[in-house]
Amino acid sequence: MKATLEFNLPEDDAEFYCATKGTDMLNALFEIEIELRKLYKYEDLTDEQFKMVERIRDSFYQILERNDINLNK
Repeated sequence: MKATLEFNLPEDDAEFYCATKGTDMLNALFEIEIELRKLYKYEDLTDEQFKMVERIRDSFYQILERNDINLNK
């Protein structure tokens, strides 16, 4: 199966950017997930720091879910 995307440039520049940089954006989100996991599991944090990392991590996953983004695909 093949798919072809067409853009009217420069009008569709934002859409073109998202289509061509989508993999890079997904990789960046994956790297953020890894960094948050490292902080959560392996760093020696104070209780306050741990709660903040937990809060950020929870928000991160909620945002991904709301936008139907699966980092494991």
